[in-house]
Amino acid sequence: MSSNGSRYAIYFAPHSDDPLWRFGSGILGYDGATGEEVPQIVPRGLDAKTFHRLTEEPRRYAFHATLKAPFRLAEGQAESDLIAALVDFAEALSAFTLPRLILTAIGRRPAEGAFLALVEARPSAELAQLERALVPAFEPFRAPANGDEIAKRRPETLSERQRQHLETYGYPYVLEEFRFHMTLTGRVPREDVARTEAALALAYAEHVPPADVLVDALALCRQDGPGERFRIVGRAALGA
Repeated sequence: MSSNGSRYAIYFAPHSDDPLWRFGSGILGYDGATGEEVPQIVPRGLDAKTFHRLTEEPRRYAFHATLKAPFRLAEGQAESDLIAALVDFAEALSAFTLPRLILTAIGRRPAEGAFLALVEARPSAELAQLERALVPAFEPFRAPANGDEIAKRRPETLSERQRQHLETYGYPYVLEEFRFHMTLTGRVPREDVARTEAALALAYAEHVPPADVLVDALALCRQDGPGERFRIVGRAALGA
């Protein structure tokens, strides 16, 4: 299992009957629980073909918030071992809620625009504790990042602490650098950010009733090869 080219990730992903999941999957045009494309929600005022291209990159990863970034399995590890460990890890925790998420632009670069994502309205101590426990706990399952994987993270643009995390965990945005986000678009050109954000915010308000977000399970996702889409292959209930 460790040498077949698959990658795994541990996500927060709402349940399939949650309006938040239906909205996020609809915006991306892909349901990571079924592995199937779904009719895309195109926010009013946006061009359907342009929006489909704009969501191409996040569609590959499915609607989610990253807790343990994509990794290849270490030698000697198998998917069944990973799922069993995730179930054991989750059982020791308790479910919690996040306040209704808000839409915002993240990763702004003056010349390149920004991504649009749903983020925490305010920091959650429970979420931070979950991520800080989970990231190191699953290091034994992660094969070391190779040169291409390191280069993809553009280490020359990272802070010293982020580079340390990249070396240690294969991903720079962990622990104190972790920021919860559920990405809805690729990078939007600077001149289109405000218009796209307004249209997406309206679609979000129309499709997702105001409510807290229940975090009661962890999702294990698998990508079967480069360029393939991630799909949920297991869930582990918190406190089960």
